[in-house]
Amino acid sequence: MSLSSARPVSQRRFDVTIRGGGVVGQTLALLLARDRLKVALVEPALPADQPPRTDVRAYALNAASRELLRSVRAWPQPGATEDGSSTTVTPVSAMHVWGDQGGSVRFEANEQGLDALTWIVDVPALERRLADAVGFQASIERFQEAPPAALTVICEGKRSQTREEIGLDFTVRPYPHKAVAARLRCERPHGGVARQWFQDGEIMALLPLEGAQGNSVALVWSVPSQQADAWLAEAGQNLAQGVQARCADALGKMTLESPPQAWPLELSKAQHWIARTPRGGVALAGDAAHAMHPLAGQGLNVGLADAAELARVLHGREYWRELGDLKLLRRYERARAADVGAMSWVTDGLFTLFAHNDSRVKALRNWGMKGFERSGALKHWMARQAAGL
Repeated sequence: MSLSSARPVSQRRFDVTIRGGGVVGQTLALLLARDRLKVALVEPALPADQPPRTDVRAYALNAASRELLRSVRAWPQPGATEDGSSTTVTPVSAMHVWGDQGGSVRFEANEQGLDALTWIVDVPALERRLADAVGFQASIERFQEAPPAALTVICEGKRSQTREEIGLDFTVRPYPHKAVAARLRCERPHGGVARQWFQDGEIMALLPLEGAQGNSVALVWSVPSQQADAWLAEAGQNLAQGVQARCADALGKMTLESPPQAWPLELSKAQHWIARTPRGGVALAGDAAHAMHPLAGQGLNVGLADAAELARVLHGREYWRELGDLKLLRRYERARAADVGAMSWVTDGLFTLFAHNDSRVKALRNWGMKGFERSGALKHWMARQAAGL
């Protein structure tokens, strides 16, 4: 892989140009490189005055995403602790979810016949692993300007400028919440359990980090925008105490390990995922095509499924069909739009349901949680769906 070439970019033509070098974009590049396609990975340079920012997020990746990343040799290598557990990948053995009137649901990996329900992956570790894997692929080149290609895939995120320039409509419905993220050190080990609370219209998740017996968790807290701004304004000084109180001391005393970060939440989607331009075919993937509430932890899993499906469609194309052929790209659009629509419907429905403070709605939703906990086959099916199985 190289950052430039002696020939001007405008005079070189690639099979596929991928705009956006995040997790989805780099994974797609690696998948296409296996088919010996020439791939240009476009990442604009960051402003020189922009300081580096520590990423406090953690990804919840299901079995399908794990196998996909393993297939391109990009699954993070475990950094072992003294007890042999991983510091970069933590298997989730159980997930406990609480409502606001006694309703609760528990998922256990062993009950589902699984090694883990999901894996919590440290973002910097995954990004380093992907960058290393891309670096070993001679058919992938990095650029800051997009060279011409038969197909351009836009993976630039929710605010994609390229998508706007092409004219692909993107509808956005903002939620009245922001997501607050931080790393917390806990008095007691988390035991490999992911915990989530739906209370008073807020949704808080604590994701286990640093191995099954680690004491660190990643916080993702969906709160009204004004409250999120208040947490950041005071530099998170009271955030740990607020989390500790909200989860009823589930993990003992908590201390903040990183400055909190926050971003607005929305339900958004592209009306069309594909287009044809004079320069070639265009397809959207990842957040450039859709964004949903993070309460189900499926955002990156859905984006990686986009990459896997697009690579599958391109691999199986007729020998005479061009990579940017609209009929070919429609196969990808049809396959993904239905799945993404269903997941968006579920996350939006849950957010709306738990946003109501009416006592009758509270009673109904918590009755539903209790019924779901006893549902047997339905609960088993839902657990395997979330696990990507």
